[in-house]
Amino acid sequence: MATTWEYATIPLLIHNTKAILDQWGADGWELVQVVPGPDGTGLVAYLKRPAGER
Repeated sequence: MATTWEYATIPLLIHNTKAILDQWGADGWELVQVVPGPDGTGLVAYLKRPAGER
């Protein structure tokens, strides 16, 4: 059976990036990609985890 994923998109605060990612990682989320935010100044992280893990 194939894994079903759920995804999250979160803004990253430059001064607190590690703490933010550590918290999401502790909740079972895996970082997929970080890209520039829509305003061109911030960053946005895309995360995934198997559906149903909480």
